[in-house]
This record gives sequence, structure tokens and C-alpha cells, in this order.
Amino acid sequence: MRSTMEHAQEHEACLEQTQMYCVERPIYNQELLQGQLHRRERTPQTLKQKIVHSCRCSSKKAKSHLYSFLPIFKWLPRYPVKEYLLGDIISGISTGVMQLPQGLAYALLAAVPPVFGLYSSFYPVFLYTFFGTSKHISIGTFAVISMMVGGVAVRQVPDEIISVGYNSTNVTDSFEYYHARDTKRVQVAVTLAFLSGIIQLCLGLLRFGFVAIYLTEPLVRGFTTAAAVHVFTSQLKYLLGIKTNRYSGPLSVVYSIAAVLSKITTTNIAALIVGLTCIVLLLIGKEINLRFKKKLPVPIPMEIIVVIIGTGVSAGMNLSESYRVDVVGNIPQGLRAPAVPEIQLIPAIFVDAIAIAIVGFSMAVSMAKIFALKHGYTIDGNQELIALGICNSVGSFFQSFSITCSMSRSLVQESTGGKTQIAGALSSIMVLLVIVAIGYLFEPLPQTVLAAIVMVNLKGMFKQFGDVALFWRTSKIELAIWVVAFVASLFLGLDYGLLTAVAFAMITVIYRTQRPQYRTLGQIPDTDIYCDVEEYEEVKEYPGIKIFQANASLYFANSESYTSALKKKTGVDPCAILAARRKAQKRHAREIKAANELRKQAVLKLVNSSTNDVEASVKHEIANDELPVNGKFASADASVQDVSPDEHEQFVEPKTNIHSLILDFTPVNFVDSVGAKTLKSIIKEYKEVGVCVCIASCSGPVMTELTRLNFFDNTVTRELLFHSIHDAVLACQVKDGSASQTDFNL
Repeated sequence: MRSTMEHAQEHEACLEQTQMYCVERPIYNQELLQGQLHRRERTPQTLKQKIVHSCRCSSKKAKSHLYSFLPIFKWLPRYPVKEYLLGDIISGISTGVMQLPQGLAYALLAAVPPVFGLYSSFYPVFLYTFFGTSKHISIGTFAVISMMVGGVAVRQVPDEIISVGYNSTNVTDSFEYYHARDTKRVQVAVTLAFLSGIIQLCLGLLRFGFVAIYLTEPLVRGFTTAAAVHVFTSQLKYLLGIKTNRYSGPLSVVYSIAAVLSKITTTNIAALIVGLTCIVLLLIGKEINLRFKKKLPVPIPMEIIVVIIGTGVSAGMNLSESYRVDVVGNIPQGLRAPAVPEIQLIPAIFVDAIAIAIVGFSMAVSMAKIFALKHGYTIDGNQELIALGICNSVGSFFQSFSITCSMSRSLVQESTGGKTQIAGALSSIMVLLVIVAIGYLFEPLPQTVLAAIVMVNLKGMFKQFGDVALFWRTSKIELAIWVVAFVASLFLGLDYGLLTAVAFAMITVIYRTQRPQYRTLGQIPDTDIYCDVEEYEEVKEYPGIKIFQANASLYFANSESYTSALKKKTGVDPCAILAARRKAQKRHAREIKAANELRKQAVLKLVNSSTNDVEASVKHEIANDELPVNGKFASADASVQDVSPDEHEQFVEPKTNIHSLILDFTPVNFVDSVGAKTLKSIIKEYKEVGVCVCIASCSGPVMTELTRLNFFDNTVTRELLFHSIHDAVLACQVKDGSASQTDFNL
């Protein structure tokens, strides 16, 4: 059986190597090809017709729009209960167990009381079940977004502003100070969630889901790595149990580290021991889950275990009173009444809201695409924007801050058997039970435990430092994007760092188009395949024909470099040849002038001579027949008009051995007005030195652009454009053969 399969594979490989095709057709240029083709008749719609068509409604169209806006109506009626329900329940419970401690922990990053992390883990998650298209991502609090929210909240409500009027050391005054500070920061965080949600909703309705493509993978990974450093440094004070101000803006990470080091002597040993113990337990639990992933039915929920143990130890040993360990504190039972965000804060946080909206969407859609590809379904990027916008904007009325997809929870939700958005809804219900029933039990939870949870969850992000070695081997430009995103986000802050990274990524695109790779192509013998002559030994160039290719479009930013590279690669510089010809013509004119001077002198001597007729006859003969011109003896009666143009070009003017130049436009996607003018000047300049320029493999859209830019005229016709490189080569050979035959006949 095995030998039969091997024989079949060998036979198939042999067939692939020996398969051939033979095509016999005319040499097509664009003029000839367009003459044989008939364009389809299209009646362009007027603006009124387009508006009427878009506003027309039918039951089918209304149903399609309803399913698009509320995907739950499409998948819920088809939900296979027996196949999916058990997996969704297990997944929902597992994700909810992670959602609870992460909601409490990430609230510290957002600079708001922990209970608001629970609100953010309930409302948006529940709403996403109705509007989201991804079946596997876990919506809720996320470290990077929470850190960005906290940075804005601290910038708008710093400790120094609130501390005015609360200088007393009285416990009541201290409580009022923290309450006033937290209330104002919650207002900032809620308004930020509302504004970022509105931005996402508007972008989704306007079909702007493509904006995520500008956040390339190296940029996102560099940005999130820098965010991980920010998050880690912000949690040091909770781990060590020391009191420092929270900083935001440029160099905030430096100020935070300096503040922690300045108060390192005041470290709370009890808080440090509890935090380090939790870190060790979490790392052990994650390692067990990773190594025994296939054997464990569900991952060990180490985070909730650590929270329960930490809460029990804190309550039993009274860590808050006995050892001054900071705890979570008051967690009010029940849900808050809806409230309108502070609209007057919008101008001050608008730019931050844009950054959070785009980063949040980018995180969510990237994870959603990964799971969709793995499980064989599609997601709608625009609907994801709408879903996140509704989750953030509606959730803000119920005191939740900005959310997005969490990578760690999404992996747990998918790996524990989650099949649909039902798993996310169940996890939100678990958080709701904690809020309305048992939230008060977590009031003794030490903040150092939450800091440990946050720090351990950064492990995956810190592994992204390995990208440096990967990008060093694969792409230096992507490495530069990663480094700029990391350094800018680390030192300028996450908002300005993101803007800087996006701007730099745009610059790299311009750089790549300004510095493309230029190649001279040649033919693989006996084929119509053309490759780089410098790369392959078998590739040969046709005598007298140069084929030039640039792997970029031709526009204002690279037109000069295109022309320079063309002259360098082909070895033909029309300007230099024309200058040399003019110089040769001047030199030839000087030689003729010198010959004329000698003739005059000879005639003068002949007239003045009175010796004898024989001597005069000899001088007259020399003067007429043997005067040197251009290094040789010529007739003294000869003048500039006596020299034929062919003789002048052959012996005096420099001449190139290239008769045809083919520009391969296969990689060209567009041409602007500057590029068209450059192309036209190239054709004109090379024509003056006897080199015919042809364009090969020009795409339809580029042809349309050239026509619109009035590129074609009496001197530049469509006959210079060919369907393929091989067509152009054959046409150039035919043309040169005809010219040679004409010269021979003459």
C-alpha cells in the first residue's frame, strides 16, 4: 500500500515537472487589445437614484438590518441546546470566576473604587451578548484600557487639588478627602466611557471598521508591552503597602518608580509577605494549568482561590487594624440608579477618548478574528464597533468605565468549552450575584492581593519582549515600529505614545514607497518568465533591450528616485548623452573652423607666391586636398555642410547600445499627476537619444488614471503600452529588426 502511494506521488511530481502549455497569439499592445475587446455598457446612477435605492425598504432588507444590528436574533433561535449548553455553562462559570477578581483589581488601575470594576464586569458583558458577533471573546475590564482610564482620571483629578481644604489629620476628614477624590475620578472615568462609546458607535455606523488596520501588530505589541510596564510600576505601591501619589502624562513611569524608591523604607512587611505569597501561588497555578491543560477538565481558578484565601486571612488576623494593611473597603450591595455622565468634562478628555476607543476596538477585533479563524465563522468589524460603543456608552449610565476584550479571560472561555455568547452572559450573571448578594464579604480583601493578580496577569505581555529578536531576524522596519511604540508609550504616556507610534508607522509606509527595490529583469531562456538578472545565473538579457521594475507605485514622493534608479540600472542617462553630443558637435565645429583657417592661409600663400608655376601648383594641390580635419586629411574646400549626418553621428556623437527600454508596471497600483509627468518626460528624453520606451503589464485602474491625467497624446500613444513584458520584448525585437533592415537597404 505504501509503495503504491509513493509511486502515485512520484508520478504526480513528474507530471507537474513535465506539464507544458503552448500559446500562439498576436503581440498585443493596449491599442490593439482595446480594439478587439468590447466594454460592457454601464448606466451610471445619479445621486438621486442612489439615495432612493438606499432609502428603499423591503421586508427582506429590514430583516437583514435587524439581524446585522442584533445578531442574537440570528443565532439564538438556532442554538443547539444539547450540544452547546453544558459547554457554555462550564465556560461561563470559569470565566465569571476570573471576571470577579480581575474586575476588583483593574478598578485600582482605573483609579476608582473596586466596586466600579464589578459594575464594568456586568453591564457591558451582558450587553455584548445581544450586539456582539464573536462567540468566544470575553468582554470586560482589561489592564491596558484600565491603565489609560486611570491616567486620565489622575490627570484631571490629582491628589493635590482634592487635598486643599482637607489638611486635618482627623479620621473623618481623611474619609471625606478620599470620598471626594474618588467621586470626582469616577465622574471622569464614566464620562470617558460614555465619550469613547459614542465615538465607537459613530465609527461603526459610518462603516469605519477599517481604522484598526492602522494599528499594525508590531505597534500593538510594542504599545501593550509598554502598558504592561506602566501597570507593573503602578502596582508596586500596593504590593509594598506604601503611600505615594499616582502620576500620569509624560515620564509618569519614571516619577512613579522614583516615588516608590523614595519611600521604600516605609514598606509594610505584612502586605509584602501576603502579596509575594499570592504571586507564588498564582504562578504555580498558571504553570499547572499550562502543563496539564489536556488532562484538566477546566483550568484551576487560582485567582478566585487566592482572593478567598486572602480575604479569609485578612478577616481572621484583622490585617487592616493590626498591621495597617490596606484593604478593598466598602462594597455597597445592590445596583446603583442610572446617572447622566458629566458632559462638561468632554472637551478636556476628547483626545483620550479617541485613543481608548481605537485601542479598545483593536484589541477586541484582533482576538475575535483569531477565534473566528480557528472555529470557522466570520465576524463583522463594523458591528463589533457598534457593540463596543453600546457597551461603553450605555454602561456609563450605570457607573461602568471603558472596557474591551481580555486576552486571558477569552482564552479561558474558549478552552473550557464555550461555544456562543451565552458563556459571557452567564459570567456576567455570576458577577451580578456578587454585587447584589455577597459583595460585602470581600471588603477585608487586601489590596496587595489584587496587585498580585494584576502583576501575574502581565506575564504574557512581558513575554512580548521576545519580539525584538524575532523582528530583528525578519524585518528591521517592523522592529523600528515596535521599539518606537514601546519607547514612546513608556516615556510619553499611553495616549501620546500611541499617537507617536501611529505617526511613525505612517512614516514607514511613506519610506517604503520612497525607497523601493529597483531591479533589472531578464528572461529565463525559452520561456515568457522574467526575473532579476542579479539574482539568478540562468536569467539572460536581450541585446539592446533593458527591462526595469520598481516594486512601488509612481507618485510625487518617489518620482525623482525612480528616474535616478532607472538611469543607474540601465546605464543610459539621456541628459549625459545629449550633453556629450553637444560637446562633440562644438568640438567638430571648432575643427571645421580650424580647417577653414588653414585653407585661407594656404590660398593666401598661393596668391603671394611668385616663384614658379610648378611650386605654386604643388602648394595649390596641398591646400585643396590634404588639410587635416578631425585628425585626418580632408579637402580644403570641405565645410560643415559637406559632412553627412550619418558620418557625423558615427565618428563624432556618443551613441548608446540600447535601443529599447521596457518599464514593468506590474507592481504599480496608482500614478498621480507628478508620476504621469515624470513618465512622459522619461519617454521624451530617451526618444531624443534613440531609445524607445515601452510600458508593460499596466493594470486597468492605472490605465484609467493615466487617461484621466491626459497622459496620452500624439507623441505618447497606447501603442507604447503592452499586455505583458514578453509582448513588449517581442515588439521591440520586431521594431529593431525592421529598423536594421531599413538601414541595410539604405
